[in-house]
Amino acid sequence: MLAGALLLAACSHDSSLPPFTASGFAGDQGAVRIWRKDSGGETHLLSAFSPWHHGNTTLAEYRWQGDALTLVELNIYGTPPEHIRARFDDRGELSFMQREVDGQKQQLSSDQIALYRYRAEQIRQTSDALRQGRVVLRQGRWQANRTVQTCEGETVKPDLDVYALERIERRQNHSSAAVSVAWLEAPEGAQLLLVANEDFCRWQPTEKHF
Repeated sequence: MLAGALLLAACSHDSSLPPFTASGFAGDQGAVRIWRKDSGGETHLLSAFSPWHHGNTTLAEYRWQGDALTLVELNIYGTPPEHIRARFDDRGELSFMQREVDGQKQQLSSDQIALYRYRAEQIRQTSDALRQGRVVLRQGRWQANRTVQTCEGETVKPDLDVYALERIERRQNHSSAAVSVAWLEAPEGAQLLLVANEDFCRWQPTEKHF
């Protein structure tokens, strides 16, 4: 898959990378979109996991000061919804943890904390590779002439293959409003990531407010 080639595109550190980036990849279980901002020695990362078929959308927010993880916050939009928050001090020691399910607050086990730390490092390493490979996430509303009105207000024509275009148009034909599309652009080509009736632009992070 293109996503595999995109991940392999990572190479040496490139100081010209912009401080705010959006990227993503197609995994086995679903699509992952990643927004990241590096500023003042802090890395702030937000990932959105959307399952292909069944399951719950998950938003995960992470913060690092240098290489030290300082925050993990998860919102799992299931029934009931679940919220998890863990903070770490400058020595990497756990300073706060809480899991809330349907209004009920619980503590997290040490194994759960270790798993969240591991996942945080995984998503950061993936983000590093995607940024180095110049894999860029684009999102917006589909238009009748096969263009997209992006969340930034541009009108663009994604360089997607025929199968991807037909998939979008099938979804559009069953929707009364313009569907949202998310796709990846990289030197290796373009790949459709998601098509949905929801408005991706309504909650997409911006550099100023991230």
